[in-house]
Amino acid sequence: MDWFDSILWPLKVAVGWTMVQFHRLFTEVFGLADDSGASWALSIVGLVILMRIILIPLFFKQIKASRGMQMLSPELQAIQKRYKGKTDPASREAMGRETMELYRKHGTNPFSSCLPILAQSPVFFALFRVLYQLPVVAAGNYPRGNGAIGPIDAEVAQQISDATIFGAKISSFFLSPEATTSTRFVTAVLIVAMSATTFFTQRQLTRKNMPPSALQGPMAQQQKVLLYALPLIFAFTGVNFPIGVLIYWTTTNLWSMGQQFYTIRRLPMPGSEAERAFKERQARKAARRGIFIKNEPEPEPEPEVEEKPKSGQRQQPKRKNRQKRPPSGPQQPKKPDQTPPADEE
Repeated sequence: MDWFDSILWPLKVAVGWTMVQFHRLFTEVFGLADDSGASWALSIVGLVILMRIILIPLFFKQIKASRGMQMLSPELQAIQKRYKGKTDPASREAMGRETMELYRKHGTNPFSSCLPILAQSPVFFALFRVLYQLPVVAAGNYPRGNGAIGPIDAEVAQQISDATIFGAKISSFFLSPEATTSTRFVTAVLIVAMSATTFFTQRQLTRKNMPPSALQGPMAQQQKVLLYALPLIFAFTGVNFPIGVLIYWTTTNLWSMGQQFYTIRRLPMPGSEAERAFKERQARKAARRGIFIKNEPEPEPEPEVEEKPKSGQRQQPKRKNRQKRPPSGPQQPKKPDQTPPADEE
């Protein structure tokens, strides 16, 4: 893993510096003990909050991309239906070209919705490696940075390693040979919390902020699979994460859930359940001020149905009244009536 640590080295130093600064804030301002698990756990929470504030522009870009993908879903399904069953290279190339043209037309792509996750993944791995290497730093055997990871030297590393929360060390993990019962219990609780927050965050997005048309088709099926697959993946892989990493990921999920709830409540997707609830709240607020707003959908015009003649009955052509046009050319003077008058008695 030397090459991986070399790539993550700048981020590891930044993560270590951020944790130490937040730890100093909680100890000097709020009076927490230097070696308490609460101060170091809160420093990880502070790292999450700082990262999510930095990623707010990417979050709004993600919301815009998700809405764009939902709006173009019917057109994307039409392209997929048109090329269904065609496996020749020309058809696949044409399908890909039309799909990319559709993304360009709507100004979105499916990768934009993954930007926040991709952006914070390096920080997640950097924190994982920092917590994992604390015993090596504490023993003075760390080969880089003069035996320290930024401000985390041997003394600070030993302090973090010994810090406990509910009797479990922050640097320990479920499958560790030195893991105690408290470590396994706290790890299990955090894994359940991490998986549950992941599930409800995805469910909130798909059930409340999508129009009915976006809940059908291949993309909707993929989202349903991810809705149940991601929590299971986190549940099985979480046993290898230190407790500090589980605190980081659970806090990230809680932040995402709250941020997403606020966005859906204030800026719902047109045609979704969230938009209907938003309009109902607006109507109730307006009614309290004496203003009544009708949120009933406009009735769609009924299509005109042409009556067909009954079988066996010949339809008579309808005569159209045509306006008589005056004859072209100069008009001839009307001749006087030549009929002789009747004899008077």
